Amino acid sequence: MILIGQYDSPFVRRVGIALTLYGLSFEHRPWSVFGDADRIRPLNPLVRVPTLVLDDGTVLGESHAILDYLDGLVPVDNRMFPATEPARHRAIRVAALATGLGDKAVSLFYEKRLHDHVSPVWVARCRSQIGAVLAALEAERAARPGPCWFGDRIGHADIAVACVLRFVGEAHPDLVRVTDYPALAAHAARLEGLPAFQAVQQAFVPPA
Repeated sequence: MILIGQYDSPFVRRVGIALTLYGLSFEHRPWSVFGDADRIRPLNPLVRVPTLVLDDGTVLGESHAILDYLDGLVPVDNRMFPATEPARHRAIRVAALATGLGDKAVSLFYEKRLHDHVSPVWVARCRSQIGAVLAALEAERAARPGPCWFGDRIGHADIAVACVLRFVGEAHPDLVRVTDYPALAAHAARLEGLPAFQAVQQAFVPPA
């Protein structure tokens, strides 16, 4: 398999970490949707990352769809999204909140960096949404004393939250104070110390 995209993207990184934790062999091509669009487009017409090229040439895009595929490659008991309800939808819900937060953080960055005329209405909306999701996730994580969100085993929800928190902190250093979210900060710090997170990381590189 070939994973395309830079690890400063929380969406690419969560896939890279999952591949690593699952022990699945893959090649990483750190292509940028800006600088390497012509190389990505023939594989993914949306020119988005992550893009995963399977061994048979099939191409998957969008991190949740990729993780769903990866879960199908490992034994049911090892999957990082639970296979049965209600545990499954509870984990998907947390992961979706985290990736939605990531989407808003990316949108806010592009609005402020790539547009000549920044929309104060859009900036305020994104900031409000980011704050609301962080508050919701903080309250939920604070109510869960275990080492991971849903117990002792790391899951895709744990990974998504940690990756997005790092991205928000690096892309918007003046937007969020980690000390305001102690449960999330502790959660992210624990995961960032794991070998897979250390191996799959990249400092945020703003697009040129």
